[in-house]
Amino acid sequence: MESKTSKVSIVGAGAVGATLAYAGLMRGFARTVALYDINKAKVEAEALDLAQGIQFMPEATVIGSDDVDVVSGSDVVVITAGAKQQPGQSRMDLAGATISLMDKVLPPLLKVAPDAIYILVTNPVDVVTYAAIKKSGMDPAQMFGSGTALDTSRLRHQIAATCDVAVGNVHAYIAGEHGDSEVALWSSASIGGQLLTEWRDRDGNIVMTPEKREQIHHDVMRSAYTIIEGKGATNYAVGAAGARIVEAVLGDQRRIMPVSTLIDYPGVGEVCMSLPAVVGRHGIEHHATVPMNEAETAGLLASAQSIKDVANRFGVA
Repeated sequence: MESKTSKVSIVGAGAVGATLAYAGLMRGFARTVALYDINKAKVEAEALDLAQGIQFMPEATVIGSDDVDVVSGSDVVVITAGAKQQPGQSRMDLAGATISLMDKVLPPLLKVAPDAIYILVTNPVDVVTYAAIKKSGMDPAQMFGSGTALDTSRLRHQIAATCDVAVGNVHAYIAGEHGDSEVALWSSASIGGQLLTEWRDRDGNIVMTPEKREQIHHDVMRSAYTIIEGKGATNYAVGAAGARIVEAVLGDQRRIMPVSTLIDYPGVGEVCMSLPAVVGRHGIEHHATVPMNEAETAGLLASAQSIKDVANRFGVA
């Protein structure tokens, strides 16, 4: 099986990087997992802690180093390193610092792992992914961001809880920016093949009223801020989402996921934003065309423009 001989490297051994490594190891997503961070003591400690739990996980080798050579030969490189979001800060506030960091981090990584699929899990993910693709010259199919995979997971969780069904039966997406202008694609959402807007409870009442949908979308959008205020960082759900994206690549699962990819958006131009895409061994295989109503189309245009404006502000357009 291909995934058993594969190597995944995670750049950044902070809360997200370490949790993503843990989630992936528990799922058995790779035979070798390498952690790379400039903080030698931290990265070696995280690798040792993870390695000492391997007896209770699928067999794997875990290595950690502050030397970029630890990444060489990777099938997938996940970049989680970036400026930390503080309480009250928007993801876009982090843009400048994280883009500067990519300038330093990417060239040595591409030198030791030129053939890897690169997944960016660092905020603001859309602008950072765009900057990374433009500065590196990488094939956009092989470099993309985690995008709204996490927001979509949050959305489906809320819908499932509200409608009292298993989350696996919910099909719904958040598209656009991973952030404040993101768009919930309600018009195409479904439960068990039935349109979500027509789903009824056991008493025959429509569950997902416009008010309920608005409340859920608001909660999904604000949840990162709520978590950061309470515990200082988001790490479990984003770590699990990142591990799932890696699995889709290594297992050539051709899984449809809303990830942040380079697109030429009509009326806006080139921008990285999330739309449902088929993810497989070569990265982004192609996009799925999801039907949208007028409000969703307008929302997505505004979201694309918002991301483009920030990219222009930081000179990565």
